[in-house]
This record gives sequence, structure tokens and C-alpha cells, in this order.
Amino acid sequence: MLSAISDRIIVELDSQNESAIWQPENSAKVVNKGIVLSTGPLVLHIKKGDHIVFHPFDELALPEKNMVVIREKSVLAIYEKEV
Repeated sequence: MLSAISDRIIVELDSQNESAIWQPENSAKVVNKGIVLSTGPLVLHIKKGDHIVFHPFDELALPEKNMVVIREKSVLAIYEKEV
């Protein structure tokens, strides 16, 4: 398991949901939702287990499949997971 440092957040992408951003049909789907797996010590407003929406294209892919790292300032919203 990876541990986030500084103001970074490790996110498992939610591949069930597509981005709310309009995209041409032939473009790749952008996933900008996920669940927080780890937060660095400088993260103030996000906690492990939160479901978040983050700014697309601010993420850095990790070696683990379906995981990215972002900065706290890239988080746009926390949302309740629908059942």
C-alpha cells in the first residue's frame, strides 16, 4: 500500500462513472471521481474514505492499476456515494 506525503492524496478511480465534462464521441473517457485511499499530513479538508471529484488532468498515474495521486487543491468536491 502506498502512503501519501505532503499535500498529496492517493485516489482509487471510480471506473463506474464517467466525467461530467462533455467530450466528443471519439475521445477517451475521463474519470475524475474516486475514493480517497491515503492523505498526506498537510491535507486539511479531505480524509481517507471520502468520495471526491477532482480536476481532470491534474492527476499523476501510479503503478497500481486504477490509482492516481493528486494535490489537495485539485479536489473540487466531496460527495455522498449513491447506493
